[in-house]
Amino acid sequence: MSTATLGSVPPPVRRRLLVRTLLRAGLTVVVLVAVYYLLPLDGEFDTTAMILLLVGLLALTGLFIWQVGGILRSSYPALRAVSALSTVIPLFLLLFAAAYFVMGRAQTGSFTEPLTRTDALYFTVTVFTTVGFGDIAPTTELTRVVAMVQMIADLLVLGGLLRVVLGAVKLGQQRRSGGAADNGQR
Repeated sequence: MSTATLGSVPPPVRRRLLVRTLLRAGLTVVVLVAVYYLLPLDGEFDTTAMILLLVGLLALTGLFIWQVGGILRSSYPALRAVSALSTVIPLFLLLFAAAYFVMGRAQTGSFTEPLTRTDALYFTVTVFTTVGFGDIAPTTELTRVVAMVQMIADLLVLGGLLRVVLGAVKLGQQRRSGGAADNGQR
């Protein structure tokens, strides 16, 4: 295993690694958004759909745990963290956007206006960023509950996920440099 840090890599190699990481992250986001727009989301928002949302969030949690392991093992943990976040955060947002889109189609009046896929994604991002312009708002009890679940999950993502990822980067860098976090275990 290499003990090189990103800072010790020659500048041309470092630039290549950074560009490759940013391109991969951008491509990941583009593919996830394209899949969101192409998925057939014509079903009803019933118990099955709610279970699918919960299963999606659990799968996302599993993906996140796997990504943290990858960060810890990576030769360049900070770059791996960028890749991990470019997958986990968009997927998280797109799961809720899909749920809102299906809810809006299943029951007229679930939101203050009918939602297109773009509207559902816009609403999801405004909730995530806590901007909340108020132009689109949930109007039924179910849509409000799902929005509350997203708000609580947003706090977990913004606080917990970022803290865990930054901690994993730090531990990964310490392990690569043979730092104190190694405790003699390699």
